[in-house]
Amino acid sequence: MPRGRYSLHDPHDHTPLGEEHFNCAPGPSGWRYVSQITTPSGDHAGSVDLALDDLGRPIRLELHAASWQVRGAALDGVTWVRTDPTGTYATEGNVRAHAFTGTSPAFLIATSRLLRLTPGSPPTRVRLVAFTDPVLAPRTVDQSWALVKSEAHTTDNGPLTVDEYQVSALDTGEQHTVHIAGDVVLAAPGVELEDLQTPPSVFP
Repeated sequence: MPRGRYSLHDPHDHTPLGEEHFNCAPGPSGWRYVSQITTPSGDHAGSVDLALDDLGRPIRLELHAASWQVRGAALDGVTWVRTDPTGTYATEGNVRAHAFTGTSPAFLIATSRLLRLTPGSPPTRVRLVAFTDPVLAPRTVDQSWALVKSEAHTTDNGPLTVDEYQVSALDTGEQHTVHIAGDVVLAAPGVELEDLQTPPSVFP
């Protein structure tokens, strides 16, 4: 069960946004990721609880940020309920999309699991519902993912395969690179892996 810590920062000006302390593991029915997010000063800022089925679809998502809450799942596309900090209002949303995304590295793992790309295959288009900080406002985004290459690296715990993805935002044309090993993000825009106490899991 990988356990560690990511540092989060603004991908454009590198302003520190905080840290995400996580653990994750594959299970008999898929994969689960749980994390607690802190501010740069160390205060609690939110949490992520994401469970995928064995096809990479989100069977349960629970996000907390700034007292806002989102619960969602893959249902008729993706469906979610967003609750305000007072708990007075809850709004439901549904979009014909493939999955969810957001600032947590968990969503990069989830999208890669959903697409199951192979090196050299053409870029694959995916529609996602993004929950944007700090109030978890939903926004539908279209991305293109391509697996550029997979490389095996020698480590003390045996070979480690690192996948390099090129991700393109289809509305702006902006491109960036994401490096993933198993169920851990090694590097991505706004994300740095600072601490990893156990090796990444290898998906079957």
